[in-house]
Amino acid sequence: MATIYDIAKHVGVSAGTVSRALSRPEKVLPATRERIEQAAAALGYVPNTIARTLKTQRSGKILVTVPDIANPFFAQILQGAEETAQAADYAVLLGDTQHQPDREERYAQMLRRNEADGLIVLGHRLPPTAREIVKQLGPHAPVVNGCEFDPALGIPSVHIDNAAAARAAMEHLYGLGHERIAVVGGPPDNPLHQQRLEGVKTAARARGRLRQLVLAPGDFSVESGYAAARRLLGQGAGTPTAAFCFSDQMALGVLAACRDLGLSVPQDFSIVGFDDLVSSRYLNPPLTTISQPMREIGIRAVKLLLAIIDGVDVQHRQTLDFALMLRGSTAERVG
Repeated sequence: MATIYDIAKHVGVSAGTVSRALSRPEKVLPATRERIEQAAAALGYVPNTIARTLKTQRSGKILVTVPDIANPFFAQILQGAEETAQAADYAVLLGDTQHQPDREERYAQMLRRNEADGLIVLGHRLPPTAREIVKQLGPHAPVVNGCEFDPALGIPSVHIDNAAAARAAMEHLYGLGHERIAVVGGPPDNPLHQQRLEGVKTAARARGRLRQLVLAPGDFSVESGYAAARRLLGQGAGTPTAAFCFSDQMALGVLAACRDLGLSVPQDFSIVGFDDLVSSRYLNPPLTTISQPMREIGIRAVKLLLAIIDGVDVQHRQTLDFALMLRGSTAERVG
């Protein structure tokens, strides 16, 4: 079956121009529109019903799904998304999926029922309905990934370079003289965990410290950070002198464990987090962490989605800057 890409190649225009000619003909010059229509007829093009519905029956709403609404990391992303959508006269529907595939699928079906014009996924999975829409519409599918970037999804995204950010955190700790470092990660199948672990290992390998890494599983929560620290600390000569946590929430748990074990931070133990939550700068001591532009991720994700909905050509992979925020939870290793 012919696609809009076949028509675009035949006529010598972009796929976006073909899409507009077939769904919003008033937006295309008459001569170009006529050539496209003739090519569509000659090639036997059959309009995609999902595409036609999504393009012509606007709801004025976009859907944002969040893996865990209780995680404060998502608050600033949602704030940026909400403000940007409202400025464009769109309402935001929020879905808290709780990491459950069936809930993710129920929200994705809202696209097919035309209850939302587009979907922003803040997790790392695409439910079956969203995958089908992406497969059928390709780059014109109104589905965007924010923050939990996974290239395997094959959809537009807004994110930071997680591997580079993790390298920066580890280089900071190595520069302070820490040799045995605990890495408190996330779930093994999570792309954020995988990308950050890649950066960790790159930094460790460059220093000849790969075998001295101490890897501890977590799930980005305070509780998992606390549990990991209680397992790792107080083990004698092999005890790490610092920890790099893949979320500020887990870093808070490690900080609490140090307190309960009678360890002083940063004199006895250094801690680096990831995210730069607002509360992290008010901890005692304030947390050294990787800052990612959470509000900007929300803004860019909505702008990207609306551009796709309107058929506007835009960069589909947007990598934002991060920063290492040096505060009081890290210090030079003593002894």
